[in-house]
Amino acid sequence: MTARVCNDNQAATAARAAFAGMAALAISMYATPLHGQSGAAPASGRELLARMHDQWATGEPWFHTLTFQQQTTIVRPDGTKNVSTWYEALLAPDRLRIDFGDPSEGNGVLYTADSVYVMRDGKLQRAAGEGNPFLPFVIGVYTQPLETTMAQLAPLGFDMSQVRSDRWKGRPVYVVGAKGAADSSSAQFWVDSERLILLRMILAPEGNGGGAARSAPMDIHLDDYVETGGGWLATKVGMYVGGVARQTEDYSDWRTGVELDPNFFVVEKWGTVPHWKSAPR
Repeated sequence: MTARVCNDNQAATAARAAFAGMAALAISMYATPLHGQSGAAPASGRELLARMHDQWATGEPWFHTLTFQQQTTIVRPDGTKNVSTWYEALLAPDRLRIDFGDPSEGNGVLYTADSVYVMRDGKLQRAAGEGNPFLPFVIGVYTQPLETTMAQLAPLGFDMSQVRSDRWKGRPVYVVGAKGAADSSSAQFWVDSERLILLRMILAPEGNGGGAARSAPMDIHLDDYVETGGGWLATKVGMYVGGVARQTEDYSDWRTGVELDPNFFVVEKWGTVPHWKSAPR
């Protein structure tokens, strides 16, 4: 079902729900590493992020653009579901644009790692310091200086001194931020220790992630990876609160290496640049 933003409140709510976008952010695309990791576990989250960055410091460069279509299912507290279509575009190192429904209607959001701009009818409706927590992991850590990534992650409250090895859905992982194996409430992120890609992230209620206040941590899973464009894409993202799925995202029609005009990610030029969805593929 195609999304429509009917009023300002709905636009703001959708923008807050879209913080993953994975989309993300969003929304999550990963290039193939040159070789697997071995040796001792990192001593800190900073060291792990440095490994993620350094793994792609030479050889094939990290991807810089990604577009995809997303079916978004949002489950309301009363159990009813809203299913809509979002069109997303990512530009390195920290730009994510999401169009809700038909792009010609001008409804959507523009995310950076530290801000969000809500658009309605092609005009800026609201701006706030609510960045997309996925952007530093999806693309930033591999394409920008380590210090920039550390600064972007600071508001999320990860305790970078806490690191352990574990397993997640059959994969070996490093867990950063948890106080122990039983801790499922502290802000933390889980990285595949061989491929150095994000598999799970838990956002604490008091952390700056996702905009809207929550009564419990949000547990985010990145699943169903496929190889595409020389890399990997998590084509399904699930967001859980109290063990209940609150938002799921299923991706299709993904493209990497797409030529995108930088003005496509400028709020003041929201409707002036042709949308990638309508361009010849």
